[in-house]
Amino acid sequence: MTTPPRISTYFHVHLVSDSTGETLNAMARAVCARFENILPIEHIYALVRSPRQLERALTDIEAAPGVVIHTIVEDDLRSALEEGCRRLDMTCIAALDPLVSAMSRYLGASLSRRVGVQHTLDNDYFNRMDALNYAIGHDDGQGGQDLDQADVILVGVSRTSKTPTCIYLAHRGVRAANVPLVPGQPIPEKLLAARRAMVVALTASPDRLIQIRRNRLLSLKEDRASTYIDVDAVRDEIVQARRLYEKQGWPVIDVTRRSVEETAAAVLNLLNGGRGQVEV
Repeated sequence: MTTPPRISTYFHVHLVSDSTGETLNAMARAVCARFENILPIEHIYALVRSPRQLERALTDIEAAPGVVIHTIVEDDLRSALEEGCRRLDMTCIAALDPLVSAMSRYLGASLSRRVGVQHTLDNDYFNRMDALNYAIGHDDGQGGQDLDQADVILVGVSRTSKTPTCIYLAHRGVRAANVPLVPGQPIPEKLLAARRAMVVALTASPDRLIQIRRNRLLSLKEDRASTYIDVDAVRDEIVQARRLYEKQGWPVIDVTRRSVEETAAAVLNLLNGGRGQVEV
């Protein structure tokens, strides 16, 4: 006798931030993902910096009882939010408090009360923007004339998540280019000549690649038979790529069961540790 699937439980989660709300939103989603069959209905209140804005948020919160999570910095506004939640008998969680308190004790430093300080337009911000422009300009083999200005060059056959991984790395300030390996076409000389940049090879199982490629063709309304999704052709494509990786001594990351975030983390580990020819 099979067990019937459990019905998902929905609940309201109110995210109140005095800044963009990006940090809070990411934290809430990461936590909610730890619970099976629990689906949050998100209500986001960003840039809440005045009593009037907070009062409007509390009115909406009252209409949809649930959990309130916040990153409010200013003391009076924070107290007003917490008091409002007590009045409504709702759970109110200060998302960053445990981490901030632990770091404060460790560092012996006082806390900044500046709102949105994590989004200051500092050198890191401009480095990320520069990295993002570089990734876009060097996507899919473009911009080969200055390929060696990259921090990392991702190489792989079609649909091995090269582009999204480069974009993710760019948001971490890493200048990432990617070069596709196309059957029947020579390896770009600029790639082989690159000396400064680390080259990282991406691979995936034939079954996974065929599935992704077939979905890609369907999205383009292309249903003709093609070596692009032929089992034998795809397997040979991967074998040839593997031989190139081994010949060049490039580290290899298998993305078959990895998310883009996990692939990017593996690339960052290679950049930081230089694990050479080890397959990750």
